[in-house]
Amino acid sequence: MINILVVEDEKPIANLIKMSLTKAGYSCTCIYDGLAAADILEETPFDLVLLDIMLPGASGYDVLEYIKPLKIPVIFITAKNSLNDRVMGLKMGAEDYIVKPFEIVELLARIEVVLRRYNKLNTTITVRDLVIDTVAMSVTKNGKEIPLTNKEYELLLLFAQNPGVALYRETIYERIWGGDYPCDSRTVALHVQRMRKKLGLEDCLKTINKIGYRLEI
Repeated sequence: MINILVVEDEKPIANLIKMSLTKAGYSCTCIYDGLAAADILEETPFDLVLLDIMLPGASGYDVLEYIKPLKIPVIFITAKNSLNDRVMGLKMGAEDYIVKPFEIVELLARIEVVLRRYNKLNTTITVRDLVIDTVAMSVTKNGKEIPLTNKEYELLLLFAQNPGVALYRETIYERIWGGDYPCDSRTVALHVQRMRKKLGLEDCLKTINKIGYRLEI
């Protein structure tokens, strides 16, 4: 599932965006100031950031400079509507610049354009001899379908969309099960172990001591 970070200090706007993105099939996290955005970006992989410019803690421009090395596409969403502001935002590296107020249908269309530009909307993902069909929600190995539970499929998709990235157990739990990670829980470990064995990923889905897991392709 595509994971989008919304950095917007006006909570009603952030909540409206989150509700709309969730209905459209995206996973969405809202953060309300610039420094908190930098913190969560250190721990959690995102496919896209929707970023306000006028933020407490750190401006959207500052956050964009922090995001650049992470290679995550950014769309500015802001009330700053002058031509100079739009040009500055795009020159700094934003993929798009949307001025408030905006229609949700326009926002969704622009998100789709940016995700397609970054090849994040592919309907199939290949991991070695596995083919993940994100439309049918099926997984085949050498042409034969492998039965997975919903959680096992979501786990595989999360790793496949973030190859080479160390994913914390807390992050995995929040993304797949929702809510805070119970410190003594074995839920993530048991599901990963079962999924890894079913798909023959023992040699490439690595356990990282005291952190979580990383898929090496």
